[in-house]
Amino acid sequence: MEIFSLRSSQSLLFKNNPNNARNSKTADIQIETKASAPASFQIEDKPDAGPDFTAVSPGELRNYARQSFDSGLIDQNTYAAISEPLPMHAIDPLGNIIDLSSVTDGTSFNFLDYYKNQLQVAMSIGDAQEVQTLKSIVSFLNA
Repeated sequence: MEIFSLRSSQSLLFKNNPNNARNSKTADIQIETKASAPASFQIEDKPDAGPDFTAVSPGELRNYARQSFDSGLIDQNTYAAISEPLPMHAIDPLGNIIDLSSVTDGTSFNFLDYYKNQLQVAMSIGDAQEVQTLKSIVSFLNA
């Protein structure tokens, strides 16, 4: 098998010119047409319904929140709160400690119940700013 330098032709049109087709150096070179790019992968949800936030991974939730933020459905504070990683431990409304250390970016988690519980805790503590942020998150997840 011979390897020829591309410098032997003065232009790319050299290969396509029918007068040069008999040239021994370029006779076996074929021009391949480029295949069309595959369509990008998209997850299709049910019409007029968002994903199931009772079983979604943190990565999927962040992606959906990013799309919603870009389209103007949620504000920056809501997006920032959703994008934060989950803490290792949280407190439920009854005062029990919940271990969240096993929740990774690839595992499913019930974010709807989690944020509802955190809203109840914030309302009992009386943190108005946190309550407002959590209300917007819960309304986003319920929509």
